[in-house]
Amino acid sequence: MLIHIGCWVCVVQIHFVILINRQGKVRLTKWYSPYTQKERTKVIRELSGLVLNRGPKLCNFVDWRGLKAVYRRYASLYFCMCIDQDDNELEVLEIIHHYVEVLDRYFGSVCELDLIFNFHKAYYILDEILIAGELQESSKKTVARLIAAQDSLVEAAKEQESSISNIIAQATK
Repeated sequence: MLIHIGCWVCVVQIHFVILINRQGKVRLTKWYSPYTQKERTKVIRELSGLVLNRGPKLCNFVDWRGLKAVYRRYASLYFCMCIDQDDNELEVLEIIHHYVEVLDRYFGSVCELDLIFNFHKAYYILDEILIAGELQESSKKTVARLIAAQDSLVEAAKEQESSISNIIAQATK
């Protein structure tokens, strides 16, 4: 990923994204590096324990398995991204914050229930921001526009499905 910050360019490779609540329940995962299902379960268990047991005044970076876990808590949710040891942690905190801001714009003060009942939208928003573990879109307006376009496509498809169902119902009477 290339991000222009001032006069220099940052490159970060995110291995995975995990959202967990304070009780350790997983609300969203996105894997950009290959992990078996068994490894994924172990990663989630280890990182959940590590992040949830840290004090609120400690830094938001943790060395873990030769990688670095960067996390940030928003209300009852922990947003965690894992990066290479030599990548820029502050940049990843900005990416996390960017994702939360876009979620807030879409849901209007996002909460855990929004992610539970609209998980497909949370994934779609994440996919608009990150592709293959790299930042794709840094503009909140562009992401909001793309999400609105997708919402209107879904509504149009629902209307078309409804009208087709009505036609079939009329024909079978």
